[in-house]
Amino acid sequence: MRLSNFRYILPKTKIAEKPASPRDSCRLMVLNRRKKEIDHKNFEDISGYFKKGDLLVVNNSRVFPAKIFGQKEKTDAKIEVFLLRVLNKDAGLWDVLVDPARKVRVGNKIYFDEDIVAEVVDNTTSRGRTIRFLNPEVDVFSLVERIGHVPLPPYFTRLPVDSDKEDYQTVYASQTGAVVAPMAGMHFTMPLLQKIQKMGVKILPITLHPSLSTFNAIEVEDVSKHKMDSEYFNIPYQTAMEINETKINKTGRVIAVGTSTCRVLEANATVDGKIKFGSGWTDKFIYPPYQFKVTDALITNFQQPETTLLMVVSAFAEHRLLMDAYKVALKSEYQFLAYGDAMFIY
Repeated sequence: MRLSNFRYILPKTKIAEKPASPRDSCRLMVLNRRKKEIDHKNFEDISGYFKKGDLLVVNNSRVFPAKIFGQKEKTDAKIEVFLLRVLNKDAGLWDVLVDPARKVRVGNKIYFDEDIVAEVVDNTTSRGRTIRFLNPEVDVFSLVERIGHVPLPPYFTRLPVDSDKEDYQTVYASQTGAVVAPMAGMHFTMPLLQKIQKMGVKILPITLHPSLSTFNAIEVEDVSKHKMDSEYFNIPYQTAMEINETKINKTGRVIAVGTSTCRVLEANATVDGKIKFGSGWTDKFIYPPYQFKVTDALITNFQQPETTLLMVVSAFAEHRLLMDAYKVALKSEYQFLAYGDAMFIY
């Protein structure tokens, strides 16, 4: 497949700047792959497409307020530090992006609120740095909850507000470490999840911490040559066991909530459609054509053009069918991206 196959025009007016309230009141496009049919519903109607015995697999990754602002030593220049991931918690080492990068060099110290100090110990990319927090007692995750800002996606035209700390998060988020929210799961409310459970659908967690590579531009026309960044994942033993039993006994479907969940499942799938439990790092890249081994149905948002997220969905839905559905969505005033509407593909 070529990168140009995933190109479409997304007007800024179609990008949702705020979430639906309540979460499950957003619109839902239902795409039947076999019949090639489209239905238009609200997200709260999604339970009508589930059956007893189905497994709903969710990504419980939690977004932390990863943007913090400090001052450079001596000059007092304001520096934005975007915490990407912890490299060594005990040593206080973090992989970060800094802005403005030209002012931040190895050896510089950056001072934050609460008398917290970090030293730049390495350059990684043009904006990338490795920093070490010099306060041995500081818990960085606790610190950013007090002084950090929500890392809204770069396509937002507004600054984050207090409500984004809750809105840009799933209601079941529990494993801190993401700088990008698992978007598809943000439509669920606790009452809707309870209703689904009462139907006999099991809700199972996995963890994948989405990284900023979600928004990276793909710079090759031949998408097979694109390389994904590695992202941390964890599949609990119970989740793997439930999925494998369901696959063996053919008692229900595995419904993946979001492309991150789908990628973790497929990255850890065996030839016969079972999955392995455990944790690690994955750079699994799914694009058409791809034979899915575990995922039977997919819940997703409407994705940006020319992105790896769109390619995962395209591989699952069948490329031409999905792009036609996107044309319908644009004409039918669906809202796109993180705070936008949803799709259910089965």
